[in-house]
Amino acid sequence: MLTVVLGLAGALVYGAADFVGGLAARRISALRVTALGAGSGVVLLAAGALVIPGRWSAEALLWGGISGLTGAVAIALLYACLAIGPMSILSPLTAVTSAIVPLTWGLATGSQLGALAYPAFALALVAVVLVGFVPSQGAVRPTARGLVMATISGTLIGAFYILMAQTPDDSGLVPLIANRAVNATLMVTVIVLLAIAAGQRGMAADARLAVLDGAHGAPHAVDGPRAPGGAVGASAAALRGGWRGGIALGLLCGVLDAGANVIALLGLRLGDLEVVSVLTALYPAGTILLAALVLRERIARLLWVGLGLALAASAMLALA
Repeated sequence: MLTVVLGLAGALVYGAADFVGGLAARRISALRVTALGAGSGVVLLAAGALVIPGRWSAEALLWGGISGLTGAVAIALLYACLAIGPMSILSPLTAVTSAIVPLTWGLATGSQLGALAYPAFALALVAVVLVGFVPSQGAVRPTARGLVMATISGTLIGAFYILMAQTPDDSGLVPLIANRAVNATLMVTVIVLLAIAAGQRGMAADARLAVLDGAHGAPHAVDGPRAPGGAVGASAAALRGGWRGGIALGLLCGVLDAGANVIALLGLRLGDLEVVSVLTALYPAGTILLAALVLRERIARLLWVGLGLALAASAMLALA
């Protein structure tokens, strides 16, 4: 029962982190949001380590560091495939893959579950697809490139749970600290390299900001009105205006994401890899509910069906 509660709680907090990160990416780039989130996550986890002691070991640092590397690649591929589209197919594909990979791993390595768990998992995977579905008008067929990127992204996200499950039980938050440290280092390095590359091409400062600006790396210049200085000038002005808010939201996104990681890690140590990974794959539900509450967005009937199936699957897993 506790594992189910932790899995659902992790999904809601992950969804909240994605919601806040999406708002931040409207003001600054998704790349910057990821870097800020990784940085604030390290600070939060380091403070948490003072309250939740853990043994520092090479094993904990190794698994945590590898998960940080796979996580960074997974997010980069996620943003890239969603930019290619269509989101209505690639988003749920990523989510369901992130659930299937650790589920398959757990069953293949000899996990013993009750008979009721298997239909519950099937129901939960259907719920993941429905909850992750992003309606889009005039959606085109996904390209082979988009499908491959989404599948790899979901596989690497699922690998996070497998890697965390390998960490020593007495390591506390040490693996997550290593995860965030590696993630933050990679993101900052990428930003610096992109800035250097832009400078070597002789781009103006405002143009460099536009390249890195916008949600999922899409420049605001594409959407904003043309200022006297052109689209790039409008983009730079919009970026400066939302810079403080973007930083605050980016930091909050990192705090929420780190908190969700702690919940997931706790669930993995107290329960089953399969249950935690499948339920946390319902993270789009948290984003959808917050969008409905904060932005007053309507929830489609199909998404309500997905949420209902998710609750039914959770109840079955609790009984199993």
